[in-house]
Amino acid sequence: KLGKLKQERITNDTEELGIREVNSDESSEMSNYRNIAILGLDSRYDTYDNDYRTDCIMIASINKNTNDIQLYSIYRDTYVYMEMDNQIKFDKINHAYYNGIENTIKTINKNLDLNVTEYIISDFSALADLIDQIGGIEIKIDSEEIKYINDYIKDVSKVVGKRSSLIENTGLQKLNGIQAVAYCRIRYTSGMDYKRTERMRTVINKVIDKIKSLDITQMLELLDIILPNIRTNISTEEIKKMIPQALNFNFTKSFGWPYETEGIYLKGDFFGPAKTLESNVKKLHQEVYNQKNYNVPEEIKQISEQIIKETGVK
Repeated sequence: KLGKLKQERITNDTEELGIREVNSDESSEMSNYRNIAILGLDSRYDTYDNDYRTDCIMIASINKNTNDIQLYSIYRDTYVYMEMDNQIKFDKINHAYYNGIENTIKTINKNLDLNVTEYIISDFSALADLIDQIGGIEIKIDSEEIKYINDYIKDVSKVVGKRSSLIENTGLQKLNGIQAVAYCRIRYTSGMDYKRTERMRTVINKVIDKIKSLDITQMLELLDIILPNIRTNISTEEIKKMIPQALNFNFTKSFGWPYETEGIYLKGDFFGPAKTLESNVKKLHQEVYNQKNYNVPEEIKQISEQIIKETGVK
């Protein structure tokens, strides 16, 4: 089945991917964690070219010793350092994809001091197909969300090319693929984009829980649907090695990053700089990667200081 995956190669040069030498060392504390970027594009035409943005950015951080996984979103509007068209600039992190997947990974590593070399990428059409194949998921819809979800259902229906009923009531609802994707896209309730990323993580956790209950026949049918719609640089051989480990994966925590952020308008656009990048990176490494004595690298301190100068958020 793995032959159905869209696989591609990216550079193996850790420096080109923005990974500090200490984090690529097998004896380092970070070597105990496998960080995989899970990216969702706002592509609407089943393409993965660089005209689109990664409106969903998640890191699945796997503790190699315990098989525990922490899943965290990086808010799409986070104001970060990046290199675009051979120039240094500060912009929303989801814009890094304009220069391709390698630039997205490099931007994540440079600003969060991570060791990401692997990624999985898809668009929301694939997510809708996946949820339909597993028979939908149950989500609680509140009175604020129902105001917006039906407009998104109409929009997603046009893009995916399928019809879907609207949501008429609040409370626990069984959502089909289009409805679930529409739920993920809601961003104008209280909490704005921060709440939207929480919805995305909720949907992924619901999907994972349901997949665990499938029998082998159902699982094989599911793979036929989802694998052709996923692009990754994780090799077939490496995926095979992960299968026995995956049976024991345990999702322990889900959250959004930066922990503290503030929405501002700058140059006529909305951004969400961290309060501050330095302190948020330090907390991430202490809490997720168990680096109690973690020292923020000088480069990130300098980036953090520049963000404060440009945004006034501190």
